Amino acid sequence: MMWWAVLGAGVGCYLLKLAGLSVPPRILGNPVVARIADLIPVALLSALVTVQVLAAPEGRALVIDARVLALGVAVLLLLARAPFLVVVFGAAAAAAVVRLF
Repeated sequence: MMWWAVLGAGVGCYLLKLAGLSVPPRILGNPVVARIADLIPVALLSALVTVQVLAAPEGRALVIDARVLALGVAVLLLLARAPFLVVVFGAAAAAAVVRLF
């Protein structure tokens, strides 16, 4: 039964990709559509990060812990235009220090 779900998901993904490729160029050339298409990945990534930071291990509650501070440190380092590795290690260090105390 599991293989049918995997195959169905694969066919669904292929059809979704095919639908995206079949959109006429005149529609994709519209500035509003282009702007929305540029912002969708940012919105999805932001939603995923928010869920991972605020979700409890059980998944049914919101939790404010060291991960929130680490995200805040990462945002501040990104606004300061720090290199990616500095952002990652800075956020990890902030979370480690908060969890230590």
